[in-house]
Amino acid sequence: FPTDRTTEIGQLISSYLVREKNLEDHTVHLLFSANRWEHVPAMKEKLHQGITVVVDRYAFSGVAFTSAKGNFCLDWCKQPDVGLPKPDLILFLQLSPEEAKERGNFGHERYETISFQEKVLQSFYCLMEDKTLNWKTVDASKSIEDLHREIKSIAEETIQEVQNKPLGELWK
Repeated sequence: FPTDRTTEIGQLISSYLVREKNLEDHTVHLLFSANRWEHVPAMKEKLHQGITVVVDRYAFSGVAFTSAKGNFCLDWCKQPDVGLPKPDLILFLQLSPEEAKERGNFGHERYETISFQEKVLQSFYCLMEDKTLNWKTVDASKSIEDLHREIKSIAEETIQEVQNKPLGELWK
């Protein structure tokens, strides 16, 4: 469940990210949150069936990016996502903005600048202070094979730990 660019909301987000459309910052933040809420019924259905759900980015990314703009506080940014299904594990793939820039397509979308990415990183560090969430940091500069092995191991361990745990709600 990454940001779904196929829904009407997702298409608006996509056109904003590729700089085809300009939207006011509050509007953009709320659209990203609405896009996540569009997936909640399908996510809950899969979770109730015992299927492990992997989400690319989720609410934390939206909060980190919007709060990095400077005129938004973290608490305001979290509000639209209060009540989303709470993840059992949040993997933070740490890679310096300089290393990220060396990877393909950096700079093609809005927000892909070193200075902005540094601010986003600071916002993520603030979010990681929340001890009610299970954050694990992984060094993303490793080889794909080593990174895959580490992520798989952490995920399998978490799946075992939370097997009979009820679904929680984010920031409640």
